Amino acid sequence: MTPELRQFVRKKAPDAKLLLVVAAPSEARAVAGDRASVLLPWAPISISDGVDLILSGVGKANASGATAAALARGVYGAVINLGVCGTLPGSPAVIGDVVLATRSVFADEGVESEAGAKWEPMATLGFPTAIDGDGVVCDAELMQLLRPHAAHAGVIATVSTCSGTDARAVAVVKRTVAVAEAMEGAAVLLASARLGVPGAELRVVSNTTGERGKQRWELKRALVIVGELARGIVA
Repeated sequence: MTPELRQFVRKKAPDAKLLLVVAAPSEARAVAGDRASVLLPWAPISISDGVDLILSGVGKANASGATAAALARGVYGAVINLGVCGTLPGSPAVIGDVVLATRSVFADEGVESEAGAKWEPMATLGFPTAIDGDGVVCDAELMQLLRPHAAHAGVIATVSTCSGTDARAVAVVKRTVAVAEAMEGAAVLLASARLGVPGAELRVVSNTTGERGKQRWELKRALVIVGELARGIVA
């Protein structure tokens, strides 16, 4: 870690570590190489001095559970959700770009009515999903430390169903003003925030969203960049 990031992580305690949370085995291999072969779901391993990696599994339930379990067992000064994402319509982010979340938003927890014409997040109905209405604002100081690693900073939508139609992709943008979507970020940040640990979401664009047959994918390239990104953070 850079001296500045290490100092930030160790604000909590002299032995505090940085926790990296990835969802998929391919992301774990990109970050940890051969060491990923010993990774079991929800069981952190050390990948560098002061840095642990956990494989959460895909989706919000896995992400929140794995993050909370790790934070309950170990002393961590910061959490970063790292992985790939899809770029949304109108976003400046293209495949291969790194995106840092300014806010991670639960994009599809709400009520849809009028044949899909109207959608309301749970927060407006009096049932807030997260700390900041329907999302979690990423820690400002941690964002500042990570900003040099990212080409773009903006809202990242956390979805349960990925946008495989143009209509769904546009709807996610209208609901959240997000520049990209993934499946874990808001859940990781919510768990970490509830437990008093600063969090951030940092992702590499691997694909476009919208009509499934017209999507463009460069997953292998994106995973290489995820690995480079991780090494840049933990070196």
